[in-house]
Amino acid sequence: MTIRLLKKSILCLVIAAAGVSIFSCGTQEKITVVLDWTINTNHAGVYAALEKGYFTDEGLDVSIIPPPATGAAGLLLSSRAQFGFSYQEEITMARSQGHPLVAIAAVIQHNTSGFASRKSSGIVSPHDFEGKRYGGWGSPLEEAMIRALMERDKGDFSRVKMLSIGSMDFFAATEHSVDFAWIFKGWDGVAAKLKGIDINFISLSEIEPALDYYTPVLAVTGGLVSSDPELIQQFLRAAAKGYKWAAANPEAAGEILLHYAPELDRELVMASQRFLSGQYTADAPRWGEMKLDVWKNYAEWLEKYNLLSGEFTAEDAFTNEFLPE
Repeated sequence: MTIRLLKKSILCLVIAAAGVSIFSCGTQEKITVVLDWTINTNHAGVYAALEKGYFTDEGLDVSIIPPPATGAAGLLLSSRAQFGFSYQEEITMARSQGHPLVAIAAVIQHNTSGFASRKSSGIVSPHDFEGKRYGGWGSPLEEAMIRALMERDKGDFSRVKMLSIGSMDFFAATEHSVDFAWIFKGWDGVAAKLKGIDINFISLSEIEPALDYYTPVLAVTGGLVSSDPELIQQFLRAAAKGYKWAAANPEAAGEILLHYAPELDRELVMASQRFLSGQYTADAPRWGEMKLDVWKNYAEWLEKYNLLSGEFTAEDAFTNEFLPE
């Protein structure tokens, strides 16, 4: 039993002995989890934990909310959410700017993202981005990433037209508006196969080992790490159990996700869950585990291309200490 639960049990006994009935000893602690994007299979573990009562078992009343247009980080930093989905690149950039975000678990072990285009575009390397239209969400990091990859491949970034497409679907965007975009193989890559659309996919981790970083991750603020480590342990016990269950039961996890987001394409959800079932833990000793070298290598890559605006200490950006064994 944790100190938090022990104190609660003692309080319940004291109140019961006093005959006071206004306090409910079954009260769950309310917490908020903010997503990084619209609901997708990266989030399956937390929805499984919610549906199967793993959070309730830990004494937590969890609300999962979509992110605002400005992203999940702002809600974490303003204490309007205790937990959130983020990315190693976001946390690295945020910490270099003095914002105390901390990754507490890797949702999947390897970066499955990359730049995708329709086969007809002829884009097979970063050099081929020349003269093409990129569709993204307007992040400075996107521009910096594309510029760095093109320079490495002897390409001219000035010849790329950068367009903001917001949350527009990759397939709709590349049909008329843009030539390439940044996607996750486990979602749009899977969808392309289901739709019978041939795409070229430039894997970031295959282009550059330093880009095999953790995305997505679960994150909190450094303040929560200091003030309430037991809450993080409770949350991660439930989340880890949810992701382990989702990995072992991809179709059932897909059904849970569809229950919370019935607007999603069933065939895509099921295929994506099967893809991710082997990615959640992959070659790590346990779900959520992160390596210091992964954080260091990515930060060094950013520094090499002058993409970090301030100091960054990899050891402070993540922790494995709250993960269940």
